[in-house]
Amino acid sequence: MKIFALVAAVWALPYPASAETRTLTDMTGVVSELPARPTHIADLWYAHNELLVMLGGASAIAMTVERESMSPWMYRLTPALHNATQLPSTTPTAETLLAGHVDLVFATPSLSGVESYRKTGIPTVGVEFHDTAGLLSCLDLTATILGTPHAQEIARDYRVYLDETQKTLASRLTNIPEASRPRVLHILSLSPLKVDGAGTMIDEWIRLAGGRNAAGEIRGSKRPVSLEQIAAWNPDIIILGGMSGDLEPKTDGPVWNELNAVKAGKVYRNPVGVFPWDRYGTEFALQIQWAATVIHPELFHETDMVEITRAFYRRFFSYDLTQDEARRILAAQPPA
Repeated sequence: MKIFALVAAVWALPYPASAETRTLTDMTGVVSELPARPTHIADLWYAHNELLVMLGGASAIAMTVERESMSPWMYRLTPALHNATQLPSTTPTAETLLAGHVDLVFATPSLSGVESYRKTGIPTVGVEFHDTAGLLSCLDLTATILGTPHAQEIARDYRVYLDETQKTLASRLTNIPEASRPRVLHILSLSPLKVDGAGTMIDEWIRLAGGRNAAGEIRGSKRPVSLEQIAAWNPDIIILGGMSGDLEPKTDGPVWNELNAVKAGKVYRNPVGVFPWDRYGTEFALQIQWAATVIHPELFHETDMVEITRAFYRRFFSYDLTQDEARRILAAQPPA
């Protein structure tokens, strides 16, 4: 009976709404009444946590699905995250969120608990993106929701930076015909074997960096494939996700040894920073520059990714990386 009474009491608690509210439409077209300045946010999408951190909203994150063990650089840059409740599930119950006194939830629209949160009265914003246009829209929406001049300024500045970076890469790559561009395979996981195909941000950064997606005939991310399929694609370059596991051609069998990328020594580990650069986050702007140095070293041999990374973190995360820290990020290593 005591447990029942406690649950009933939690359900009876209204979410701690701000004195001021405003009506906004999220990325899924849902119109909600949101607090003008949310101060207790639950962020239930891993990738979106990086956006909040970059926009200066980390201190407002009261609950998160992120873990220091998964994203150690995010916690290094943003110690305030240690004060947030680390949720044991990506789909917490509405009671859990109410007990945490959250005044706003960010979640992907496919999350099963979204409707229950809204029915309980917790303002819930649907966020997701699959390309750079969606990333920028999500960043703008999040900046608007945070409602601070700093968030708005960072969102505008990032848009300028990404646009300038893409134009610089395009101008350097303009004389390389499509048919001559290396075939790049991005492997998310080695066991089980999963790759990223067309219609993804991975496919987009491969193209922007001057490559062709070797897995472009399949659509979607995290797609399971066989080793025989990879052998049929026979990529020129293999990029391993930062947490994909280690490829050991000498012990993983003769098929790996016969791949063009392996024979040429063109197997690279993708950097991991605040969030894995190769996935869905704002470090996409760094990823396309790093990938260009890997895919076309002859064109980008003077590109200093250590200093580019340090400048990016100062500009957008207000964090002064040391050279060693930048090198560790580029090598997909955690903080020392």
